[in-house]
Amino acid sequence: MTKRSVTEDRIRVAVLGSTGSIGVNTLRVIERHLDRFQIVVLAANRSADALEEQARRHPSAQVILCDRGAYADSGGTRSDWIVGRDHLLDSVTRPDVDIVVNGLVGFAGLEPSLRALASGKRLALANKESLVAGGELMVRALKKGEGQLIPIDSEHSAVTQCLGDRPTSEVERVILTASGGPFRGWSAERLAKVCPSDALQHPTWDMGAKITVDSATLANKALEVIEAHFLYGLPYDRIDTVVHPQSIVHSLVEFIDGSVIAQMGFPNMELPIIDALTYPERVADAALRTFDAVNLPPLTFEAIELERFPLFGIGSEAGKRGGTAPTVFNAANEVAVAAFLAEEVSFPMIADIVGETLARFELGPATELGDVLAADQAARRMSREIMKGGHTAARGYVTWPF
Repeated sequence: MTKRSVTEDRIRVAVLGSTGSIGVNTLRVIERHLDRFQIVVLAANRSADALEEQARRHPSAQVILCDRGAYADSGGTRSDWIVGRDHLLDSVTRPDVDIVVNGLVGFAGLEPSLRALASGKRLALANKESLVAGGELMVRALKKGEGQLIPIDSEHSAVTQCLGDRPTSEVERVILTASGGPFRGWSAERLAKVCPSDALQHPTWDMGAKITVDSATLANKALEVIEAHFLYGLPYDRIDTVVHPQSIVHSLVEFIDGSVIAQMGFPNMELPIIDALTYPERVADAALRTFDAVNLPPLTFEAIELERFPLFGIGSEAGKRGGTAPTVFNAANEVAVAAFLAEEVSFPMIADIVGETLARFELGPATELGDVLAADQAARRMSREIMKGGHTAARGYVTWPF
């Protein structure tokens, strides 16, 4: 990842998914640093009322609502808004955009990420699915456009800070941390009775519904392993994961000389956001909590329980397989999580649906965008067919013979 110094001019930022968790936190950060940043694009999918309130605070920003139905439902009277997903894709290539913050949820974030990188922008990426489903494409777009890719995920932000200017050839391994989610230590019997309201009670982070469920199943951590592979060019056998319930140590990097560097901080997504916006500089922000080492809880680390959380194993195996396997994993997981949130399937069935989809799917290369788009759509159809056909729950898939 190349560096860019902050200039005296205000840096112009497009915020995709501005009404979601990452978007709201991004606006909080920027609104404390309006001497440095200017919002030039606010884009959301359906949340018209929240978007209108943000537009009032940033009247010079172009406002985009992707969902035409949501615009009609809101009254359709905002004549200065632009409506439709195509406008979101076009907005990331605007010459007056310096940084694109991609806080979109799911596979929908891939194409905006690719366009931003191909246009030479700095992409502050919170949409991990971009790298999971289209990792090869993202790497190619980054090289072609000569832009920048700075992660917002707390774990990858931590790795980036630990690495500094060191080449990955000096890295023995990267160790990502996971909170363990709300069901850490639960028995299989208890997990079978989990309902959506249980899964949405994350012990540490305040996130959107989909990523909160992913954290509960540990699918999110598998996505982050794949993300780290493409961000840092490391093979999967040099990317480890441990459960760290306190969420104080966000990641560790072990170097070839045996030294280990960790990045620590109280859990707050505003910190990796401001780091992504100002990288490689650091900017003072009095609103962020001061670190208090004396009053920290004891820091503990545990192995992931693959038997109880098989989606981590399934996703990690998909990453190792490569090609369209990560795309299929991501698509099936999105379908299964949506079904769980709608109370159509049980919590253990999420892993069943994803595992069965990967087992049945005819995998292929992911070297072109068409390959990835086709695999995504086909995997979604297959996942829905599996749900309709019925399946046994909690079969405990850890690795997958796909």
